Amino acid sequence: MTNSSSNRTAVPEAKEALNKFKYEVASELGVPLKEGYNGDLTSRQNGSVGGYMVKKMIEQQEKQMAGK
Repeated sequence: MTNSSSNRTAVPEAKEALNKFKYEVASELGVPLKEGYNGDLTSRQNGSVGGYMVKKMIEQQEKQMAGK
């Protein structure tokens, strides 16, 4: 297993799309995420954005694997 930072994008070309996706998810969840400093947000708010992103990515991958 490689020793890599969790902040590194595995596919650098996807970084911009992932960032856009993050803000879309935050908006859907009502989390006031903004460019720059977000230290005023709670861990729960930030975690909900990341968790929902993962959930949506898994759903998309499952659909793709099922041929839908």
